[in-house]
Amino acid sequence: MISYLNGKILNKGNNYVIITVGGIGYQVFVNSTMLADLQIGQDAEVYTHQYVREDSLDLYGFKSMGDLEMFELLLSISGIGPKSALGVLAVASVEDVKESIARGDSSLLTKVSGIGRKTAERVVLELREKIGKLKFETGNLKSGGGSASGDEIDALMALGYSMVQARDALRAVDPKIKDSGERIRQALKNVGS
Repeated sequence: MISYLNGKILNKGNNYVIITVGGIGYQVFVNSTMLADLQIGQDAEVYTHQYVREDSLDLYGFKSMGDLEMFELLLSISGIGPKSALGVLAVASVEDVKESIARGDSSLLTKVSGIGRKTAERVVLELREKIGKLKFETGNLKSGGGSASGDEIDALMALGYSMVQARDALRAVDPKIKDSGERIRQALKNVGS
């Protein structure tokens, strides 16, 4: 099993990179956020999940072990394939996904192409107890801010902001502010600055 690669980015496609390691090129599928961060010619380290089926042998790459663990946990749910699981990690950080599941809020998961309301609810139901067993850090340690509800993110997205912009702006809001309307107003100020 291939679980880690350290090499140079040889090429990029729509949803993958080719990493050369020891003269061999590995096609590694990554989410859109990671794809944008990786540049041709740069050195890259990725944790990988080797997905084996009778008609394919694919590698999926991640920046951290936490991302990889969440991906594998999502794959354990019936109806969630590798592309959907990768999509979840493109729309939200591991901490946000974990927090959303712990709260019982499936709205974040429904933003991923291929995951409907029923599947998202099943993910929340099945992972709620398992989520605490993951080894990665919880909370928004990097931002120091509060969490964003699905409704708050939806409101900012309806105003034309991307999922990432909305999430980052809401993270920067003082966690002491609990009123959703006020959180959105503060987030709009954060996006504008």
